[in-house]
Amino acid sequence: MARRPARCYRYCKNKPYPKSRFNRGVPDPKIRIFDLGRKRANVDEFPLCIHLVSNELEQLTSEGLEAARITANKYLVKTAGKEGFHLRVRAHPYHVVRINKMLSCAGADRLQTGMRGAFGK
Repeated sequence: MARRPARCYRYCKNKPYPKSRFNRGVPDPKIRIFDLGRKRANVDEFPLCIHLVSNELEQLTSEGLEAARITANKYLVKTAGKEGFHLRVRAHPYHVVRINKMLSCAGADRLQTGMRGAFGK
């Protein structure tokens, strides 16, 4: 069974549910690298500074952040070179999304386990 599309989890209906010692069994986020390019450069060395800000309050998945990071990195390396930019991803996927697979047809008793493994495992 494949992962559900991100439009199902676009808006945060409940309060944030972070990973903690009470909330175990959560898979790690897909995005690992938050700084790219020339990290030790000063701010004054680059001629341009760009901020990408969303106008709507929406929930971003870790897979979406990772895809955006890869795309931006490929474009910046192609246009500015490996050392011509510094990219920082400031958003962090703290909110844990439950992907509870439930089936309601004949033979569904093989997949339903209640809330055990509700985070996509």
